[in-house]
Amino acid sequence: MNWHAARMKKCMKVGMFSVHRFDQDAFEPISKDFKLDIDYYEARLSIETVKLAQDYEVICCFVNDDLNESVVEELAQGNVKLIALRCAGYNNVDVEKTKTLGMSVVRVPKYSPYSVAEHAVGLTLCLSRKLHRAYNRVREHNFSLDGLVGNELHNKTVGVVGTGKIGRAFTKIMSGFGCKVVAFDKKRNQEIQDLYGLKYVELNELLKTSDIISLHLPLNSSTHYIIGPNEFKDMKKNSIIVNTGRGGLINSCALLNALESGEIGAAGLDVYEDEASYFFEDLSDSIIHDACLSRLLTFPNVIMTSHQAFLTHEALGNIARTTLESINDYKLGNKLKNLV
Repeated sequence: MNWHAARMKKCMKVGMFSVHRFDQDAFEPISKDFKLDIDYYEARLSIETVKLAQDYEVICCFVNDDLNESVVEELAQGNVKLIALRCAGYNNVDVEKTKTLGMSVVRVPKYSPYSVAEHAVGLTLCLSRKLHRAYNRVREHNFSLDGLVGNELHNKTVGVVGTGKIGRAFTKIMSGFGCKVVAFDKKRNQEIQDLYGLKYVELNELLKTSDIISLHLPLNSSTHYIIGPNEFKDMKKNSIIVNTGRGGLINSCALLNALESGEIGAAGLDVYEDEASYFFEDLSDSIIHDACLSRLLTFPNVIMTSHQAFLTHEALGNIARTTLESINDYKLGNKLKNLV
């Protein structure tokens, strides 16, 4: 029996980090089909917890697991060969270091673009019609309409920054509202232009003309702080910015200043640049030691959710299936289709 055949019969053990109940509920029923035995760890992978990964050839990680150079080196010493990311982004991984150490990294390039796009639309609608304020007011038996005058989406100009799968889904939905859609992307998609009448423009023109700006970019060296102090100065006074991409796309301190000075009208955030210390945890009895985050949470024209745009039954099922298929391909010695 050759090595791959022996592997196929063996139940491979996988260490999964940053696990929540919904992760285990999605992965557990499918894992048995692939003869994979998963150990679930609530702990976030970091230099402090990396020892937990010592006995695994394969580990599975999420967006806020820290796979920097030191962690990757520790993983290699512990004989980890495959890092399976159950997300699309990989900015939290030192990919170059994994290559030099002979490790492979796979991801989930698409799981449900509509999950994220619809969440971005939800944030936009809440801010446009002040639904979050109305909800809290009515729960206190305050039925006054004063201060709740909103804006229609119809005929508004929507700027889509990044027209990949999620940006395309967002464009389709906003076009259905009767919005004029403009976009910025280094790679222009002619099909989207033809289907939805989208017009590609330079970023500064998009910022100056858009009533609503939605970010759908990966985070890398060229997109980090793509929205900063100068970009906020270009925006309309009453514009709404929505970020369901990555926190580091926006300079948070610049956002805070722009909201305080009235340079922009509102912000809907599902991500935050320093979210790893806070998101996915119940900190209701704790002090948040991030002055910028604390201030943003007090603003009536800011809605923040804790990186939940992906969190639908459909997306979780697709994430589990794609991740486990990648691990199974590694187990069988097949080509890794979703290799970073």
